Amino acid sequence: MNACDQVLQPMTEDRSVSLPFVVDLDGTLLKSDLMFECAMAFVRNQTWRCLKVLAWVLRGKAYLKKQLAQSTDVDVSLLPYDQDVLTLIDEQRRLGRKIVLATASYHSLAQRIGEHLQVFDEILATRLECNLSGPRKRDRLIELFGQRGFDYVGNALDDLVIWRSARLAYVVNPSAPVELAILKLGNVVRLIRSDTTGFSEWRKALRLHQWAKNALIFVPLLAAHQITNPMLLWHGLLAFILFGLCASGVYILNDLLDLEDDRRHPTKRNRPFASGCLSIRSGLTICPVLLIISLGGAWWWLPPRFVSVLAFYYALTLVYSFKLKHIMPLDVITLALLYTLRIIAGGAAFDLELTPWILAFSMFIFLSLALVKRYTELLVVSRNGVSGKASGRDYYPGDMAMLSSLGAASGYLAVLVLALYIRDSATVALYERSHIIWLACPLLLFWITRLWMLTHRGLMKEDPVVFALKDRLSLVVGVLFCLIFWSAT
Repeated sequence: MNACDQVLQPMTEDRSVSLPFVVDLDGTLLKSDLMFECAMAFVRNQTWRCLKVLAWVLRGKAYLKKQLAQSTDVDVSLLPYDQDVLTLIDEQRRLGRKIVLATASYHSLAQRIGEHLQVFDEILATRLECNLSGPRKRDRLIELFGQRGFDYVGNALDDLVIWRSARLAYVVNPSAPVELAILKLGNVVRLIRSDTTGFSEWRKALRLHQWAKNALIFVPLLAAHQITNPMLLWHGLLAFILFGLCASGVYILNDLLDLEDDRRHPTKRNRPFASGCLSIRSGLTICPVLLIISLGGAWWWLPPRFVSVLAFYYALTLVYSFKLKHIMPLDVITLALLYTLRIIAGGAAFDLELTPWILAFSMFIFLSLALVKRYTELLVVSRNGVSGKASGRDYYPGDMAMLSSLGAASGYLAVLVLALYIRDSATVALYERSHIIWLACPLLLFWITRLWMLTHRGLMKEDPVVFALKDRLSLVVGVLFCLIFWSAT
């Protein structure tokens, strides 16, 4: 028994082997919902047919499940199964009990899960004529096994009517309303708590550590030497938060669309949605909320130009998530543009004009970092012995040499742009000692070269921007870079 299990009535669990042991799927054995899994796969792979879903909904839930199941090819071997429930099933099988899967998911998917797990003697599932949930599932179980003729493992409010007709009730990760309701049942024998949902999981899903990228919003303020202006700083803080909320909504949407690809990845499979720690339903709920808050707040507090940039950023990320991320090399160019949009958003928030030098430098340096990210992903793929295309990407391990060449070249072009910026007449007018900025060029060359050498050696384990924020030497380089520009003023 898991340490998080709670035995409520140990004396009543008589281990009778004559009665079937019935297990629910969605939210119980599976830490997800198959209908939502299919829906996300459908939206990702057949975006142009999304309006079809509305027509399916109008024809009933069973019809919707049938169409989603037939229109997608969810890999059931990758789904997040609850190991504590699997252990419970194994305990009952060892006692010789008949194990029954009773689920509201469509029968073709339930059959595939049964074939994968090889633990069920019988499978009851939704068919076109009957959505097998709540009272309909209860009636079917009573028809087959009789009143009090089975034990039942479930998790949701819909399962209450089934628990009332079961001999013993097993409850998995109940919500607060369910936990309150089961107190009145009197036949709950075990409470299984394997759910780790909490702030830490939401912090990971929202990618709060990635908000550091939004510091790029302040670049125009630094470049204009207005960093001490309190009103502009206030606008910058608002822009930082609102852009972060918008970006977090994008990260969640990306995760929901990439569920299967993430589950194939050695580290991304631990992400909250891919692992089942957070439900797809909760992600779909929070995405529009974050977007409304960010755009609404921007419209209320910041210049209209910032709202336009933020809306364009969100629109571009949608196109990236659905299409561009799967097209080489538009994916990395788009990533570089998304970083640059943060600088453009800063200029809009502060109502400052941006020089083409800043935009060119940003595109080249962030294209280099985007290529670092792709190279690292391919390195993991190649070390796993895969020679084909990386999952969800338009790259092969054989592209690594070309990516490293392009990435290093792009980084060095950023240094060239910096050198040309130093000789610009506007720069000479802005900085009293502009010649000091030349010191930043070898410093940047050192950092880019080191970054690519570490990547080539397989030492880049994460997003390069996150790496730069954690790596001590990168932080030292960043401080020196700022000091050089400060000394030039």
